[in-house]
Amino acid sequence: MMDNSVLKIDKPMIMGILNLTPDSFFDGNRYNTEKAAINRVGQMLEQGADIIDMGAFSSRPGAALVSYEEERRRLIPVLKAVKKQFPDVVVSIDTYRHQIAEEVVGEGAQIINDISGGNLDNDMFQTIAKLQVIYIMMHMKGTPENMQNQTDYTDVVADIKTFFRLKIKQLNDLEFDKIILDPGFGFGKTLEQNYEILNRLDEFQDLNYPILVGMSRKSMLYKLLGVTPDKALNATSVVNTIALLKGAKILRVHDVKQAVEIVNIVAKLKSG
Repeated sequence: MMDNSVLKIDKPMIMGILNLTPDSFFDGNRYNTEKAAINRVGQMLEQGADIIDMGAFSSRPGAALVSYEEERRRLIPVLKAVKKQFPDVVVSIDTYRHQIAEEVVGEGAQIINDISGGNLDNDMFQTIAKLQVIYIMMHMKGTPENMQNQTDYTDVVADIKTFFRLKIKQLNDLEFDKIILDPGFGFGKTLEQNYEILNRLDEFQDLNYPILVGMSRKSMLYKLLGVTPDKALNATSVVNTIALLKGAKILRVHDVKQAVEIVNIVAKLKSG
């Protein structure tokens, strides 16, 4: 394996979610104007976010893929406005399209967060290798529109690790190693499979790349508890705490303040 020391993360990091969509499962239509987005980014940074993750299409179960033109229309003006207002902010862009990846890096984005791990765009890996920015590789079967019909696994953790090893080799062969791994909670997994992944999260450690988890207010929480996403903050805090104890290095969240508190408590616990 190549040297990925660039991604040594001493203290877990918080990635704050900025949805620039009208139809996300939790906060769709809240931040899809430049003013609202800037205000939200300022709030998350003040609360302690290390990274802002912007996405211009919904990846909730059943969501149809939006066009390149629509994704770009939603994303680029807000990205420019945010980078102008907060020049030093670390921005991650949630996209599976290599054309978007190339353009947003030119506008100052430092991370590409690909829900498909390169599977929805055959040119993504070549582009990422050329750009040499950090790449978050998530596991998903199919597309958001059909992923919940593709939940057959021999062993869900072992199968995801096999996927990661294959994709890591493809990127390493392109002399690229700035990789973060996301097992993809809720993306082509049943409720039971999501909890098996969480319970066995430490098994991903032997891949030797940082692990990101995104469970914030997801259906694995609110469906289990019989509540709605807006009532799932406490559950989110519980699973994020478990994830940190099992080695997660980045928490992708809607609620930055609470996640920062979790990181500080777990860090104190581990420091003795």
